[in-house]
Amino acid sequence: MPAKHIVLLPGMMCDERLWSQQIAAMSAPTEVADLSRADNFAEMAAQVLAKAPSEFAIAGLSMGGIAAFEIWRQAPERVTHLALLDTNPNPDAPDRKAMRFEQMAEAASGKLEKLVIESLKPLYLAEQNRDDESMLQTILDMALGLGPEVFRRQSLAVLNRDDSVPTLPTITCPTTVICGREDTICTPELHERMAEQIPGAKLVVIDNCGHMSSMEQPHIVTTELLRLFAQ
Repeated sequence: MPAKHIVLLPGMMCDERLWSQQIAAMSAPTEVADLSRADNFAEMAAQVLAKAPSEFAIAGLSMGGIAAFEIWRQAPERVTHLALLDTNPNPDAPDRKAMRFEQMAEAASGKLEKLVIESLKPLYLAEQNRDDESMLQTILDMALGLGPEVFRRQSLAVLNRDDSVPTLPTITCPTTVICGREDTICTPELHERMAEQIPGAKLVVIDNCGHMSSMEQPHIVTTELLRLFAQ
């Protein structure tokens, strides 16, 4: 049955601008959830569920995908369709946790802009998009608009996240797993394993695309979401 309502879950330090080109194309009522107010995924998921209708479809990118796993654990009967983009079901690795604490201290000391700029091009975008000034500025604007306190809360949520790998085989709704072929943060290999463990999941790997797939290849992402949500 086609999706009657769509909830889009943004990545870390992102807002509705991450999904701007998808929102315009969706046929069902669509909202972007606010994941900026909690420092753990249990609370984030509860906040989304409190605002969402009784049944809804989800698309989550990166941290938004991690939130989607928790929403599924809390209320699987309410989720009609699921899209997981450039995300990671595994718990945070020890070296990543240490890095996050360093970044939190840096952001708290007034260096959030420097932190975002230094990680943007080499980590988040495909090679062909690393000089796209409009895209880079939008990503920077989203992060600075949310600010260092949201960075702290979201970093804590991500570094303390549960292992969602055991959740994958329990996902029974129509599911599409999407990632950029040049995503170095959440690799295509990771998405292949994820799709294999979700019953009936479709895997889509997008060329010339890094971690920010909804912005880097918006037409392909929109097409895949429309296809999923029409089921």
